[in-house]
Amino acid sequence: MTLCDYFSAADDPTAVAVIQVVGGPSRAAHDVVFLKNIDPVVAMAQLEAIMTGCSYAEACRRPRAGELLSPPEGEGPFVFSLSDTLAEALVAATRGDLARSAGSWSGTPELRQARVDADMAAGVLEDLAGLARRARADGLRLYCWWAL
Repeated sequence: MTLCDYFSAADDPTAVAVIQVVGGPSRAAHDVVFLKNIDPVVAMAQLEAIMTGCSYAEACRRPRAGELLSPPEGEGPFVFSLSDTLAEALVAATRGDLARSAGSWSGTPELRQARVDADMAAGVLEDLAGLARRARADGLRLYCWWAL
């Protein structure tokens, strides 16, 4: 099972610095949403495609989408960026938008494999939207700390 802790930070170097902290971003005093098995590359690109109406391929090509920022060697942990487009979609989403997106997102193979149903996905999206809103208010960006 992978730990995928989504967090906000001021910039890429600050985000990458959390790999040096045992326990990750929460121990480094970042605002964190703790998730398991919801990866920052495929699952987040699928979410972005659903929330913005673009294709999955387009979401994958957007700047910062699932970009590995930490050194790729070793067994992790690793830090990935989330696209600003996804962050803005989460900020702008209403509760109804999040519920509709959760239904579609929970039907993707990755979330089905992780046994995330529509209700669970809706809770995840509420948490991520809250993180995105707090980050935006503080001028921060979104990241994921990925560890086994």
